[in-house]
Amino acid sequence: MRTRVGIFLGMVLLLGGGLSACTESGGLRLPAAEPTIYPQAVFAHRVESSHVALYWNCERAEPEVLRVRGVAQNAWGHQEIRFLELDLVGVDARERSVSQASTALAAFLLRTNQISPFELGLRTQGTEVRLDLDYRYRFQDNGGRLLAGHLVGAPQMLAQTTHQFMARDVCSETQHRVR
Repeated sequence: MRTRVGIFLGMVLLLGGGLSACTESGGLRLPAAEPTIYPQAVFAHRVESSHVALYWNCERAEPEVLRVRGVAQNAWGHQEIRFLELDLVGVDARERSVSQASTALAAFLLRTNQISPFELGLRTQGTEVRLDLDYRYRFQDNGGRLLAGHLVGAPQMLAQTTHQFMARDVCSETQHRVR
């Protein structure tokens, strides 16, 4: 019993000494956390599906090169977004694609509240009248049901559904604006 009391008192003294040392030196210094990015404050354009939100800015790097820089965010889904891919397509007056750039997120899994950057560099032909953004990803949609385990005798879905969307005229000054 005395050994336990001695150990307890020793621990209390060590803890007290450590805390007093922290107060004398100005407190514990933890590494600075990276600032949280709020896409609404940084990006001019936005589009969202039921699972993912995309935010971006369009900029002309050179006369014949257009860059679309942005982030993808899984802001509300309880499941991961997998393998998000994006295509930027230049469309001419006849509704034909005349230029295209593609990319995929570096993070192949986009978890709840996670943000991942993307960049598309498009070499334009000069005949584009608008730019469309196609994006697709895989998501396991279980119809809103949360199951703790497999149902006995029920078929198991191993493949995830690919969801595909298109946003038209993504560099427009009036469409897809963040509000």
